[in-house]
Amino acid sequence: MELLTTFIDIILHLDVHLAALTAQYGTWIYVILFLIIFCETGLVIFPFLPGDSLLFVAGALAATGGMDIWVLCAVLLTAAVLGDNTNYWIGHTIGPKVFRWENSRFFNRAAFDKTHSYFESHGGKTIIIARFLPLLRTFAPFVAGVARMTYARFVALDFLGGFIWIFSLTWLGYGFGNMPVVKKNLSVVILGIIAISLLPVAIGWLKGRRAQAAG
Repeated sequence: MELLTTFIDIILHLDVHLAALTAQYGTWIYVILFLIIFCETGLVIFPFLPGDSLLFVAGALAATGGMDIWVLCAVLLTAAVLGDNTNYWIGHTIGPKVFRWENSRFFNRAAFDKTHSYFESHGGKTIIIARFLPLLRTFAPFVAGVARMTYARFVALDFLGGFIWIFSLTWLGYGFGNMPVVKKNLSVVILGIIAISLLPVAIGWLKGRRAQAAG
């Protein structure tokens, strides 16, 4: 319970913790932020790490002179792209090993073929949109790897999605994060960012439940 309370405190007061880390570690803050974004996007066991809110707060901190906004964006974009590519190759590598037997209880060849077909046809928008959705942001590249989405296509679309995600939220924080009304209600803003990010997931879940009930 104490660990959960600490985690919530870090999320809601990300500005205070990030400012303290910047003051303590100086330019090493770029390495810390790189590792957070890399782990959040590259390792399926870390979907709970802050993503959207971290970008916004980091941008706001850069506006105060704590970091260089262009270096920050370059570092975060590199972390996001390398993270997704790592995640893709983990899925690509372990997928066939986990699903070793084509007719086992763990593997359904027809389902695999459908997933592969989906990512070839619609995976582009999935990879881009997933950048803005917590949890899905972590799992989408892994599933794309398991489904053997064409790698060249994955890389191009992943870079585009990463670029839009990093620059939009970071520059949003840079432009508005230090406005008095935003700074005074930053916890509410962070919760709002998280809520907006999760809204499409909630809507999709509700639609699925309704369809299931209707069927």
